[in-house]
Amino acid sequence: MKARDGDLRKVRFSNIDPVKTEKTLNHFKRWRQERARKLKLKDYSFVVPNVKPDLTYLDHNHKEPSITWIGHSTFFIQHSGLNIVTDPVWSGQMAMNKRLAPPGIPITDMPPVDIVLVSHSHYDHLSISSLRRLTGSKTLLVPAGLKAKLQMKGFFKVKEFHWWETATIRGVKFTFVPSQHWTRRTPWDMNRSHWGGWVIEPVTPEGKKDENPDFQLTDTPFTEVPHLDVPTDAPSADSLVERSGRPVVSASPTIYFAGDSGYFQGFKEIGRRFPIDVALMPIGAYDPEWFMGPQHVSPEQALQAFIDTGAGWFVPMHYGSFKLADDTPREALDRLEKGRETHKLEQERIVVLPHGETWRLSGK
Repeated sequence: MKARDGDLRKVRFSNIDPVKTEKTLNHFKRWRQERARKLKLKDYSFVVPNVKPDLTYLDHNHKEPSITWIGHSTFFIQHSGLNIVTDPVWSGQMAMNKRLAPPGIPITDMPPVDIVLVSHSHYDHLSISSLRRLTGSKTLLVPAGLKAKLQMKGFFKVKEFHWWETATIRGVKFTFVPSQHWTRRTPWDMNRSHWGGWVIEPVTPEGKKDENPDFQLTDTPFTEVPHLDVPTDAPSADSLVERSGRPVVSASPTIYFAGDSGYFQGFKEIGRRFPIDVALMPIGAYDPEWFMGPQHVSPEQALQAFIDTGAGWFVPMHYGSFKLADDTPREALDRLEKGRETHKLEQERIVVLPHGETWRLSGK
């Protein structure tokens, strides 16, 4: 039974697969010891490039679908006349680590925002100060358990969702879908709010029956996605980012924003329910994998999740902005490219955006 409203304060949310995301002091001690050795050998010379954003287009576009990567898990999405922001974070640093590359659009230049989609409450996915600085009507769509907290911060246009719940706003349907993760914002609220991703789709034409039944767990076993060593002659991160030309997708696309997740069986179910055109998938903060694996996909796992969803195009995110783990932006992209070759996916299906570029999905 779902807990509602005030009862949510007593609820601790959990994942679909029986995994443990909680870490002990011994886990952190082991990671700290390993990190002290590894980080001396890490190369952070590669920085995700920034391009000058097309603010004139974004300010005046009220029809065509587009995706602009701000950085990390923050995107500015335009769909059916709505201005949508995912996981708003314009912060200059995360904990003690400064941002590796500036946001693709300065927050002072952002067009007015209609919808904010929040995947979960971690600080690298929800910045209250960033949220306050965004202009516009800002209806917040958030996981169950976050509404009361945001209202206490002064945000009153908030709707909260359990997995598979939906809302239709001005011709666009938003569905909160599962991920494998956890939440904590204070020492006292471990898993008191939920986590997940969002599917953005045009409203089903009137009269068409929704053929998707209620979600059922299947007996499909969990498949471990292997780590792929990247040879020295593998295509580089630089060449992946510099590929020119963007594919034409649709004038009314379905977009899947995966939020933050480890690899789990739910990706297949999401793909079964939705005809996804573009999947925004995390590829960073996976190293060390023994520590991060339950909550963060590796680049290889992200590709497998993309295949599971049946999506047409893959846009990587959750890398290149903050040092949250021991992997570097170059490592994440190099492994992504090697994985693409292993799966024999067409190059154009992986759309690696620089910060600030607007991908016009209808090609106009």
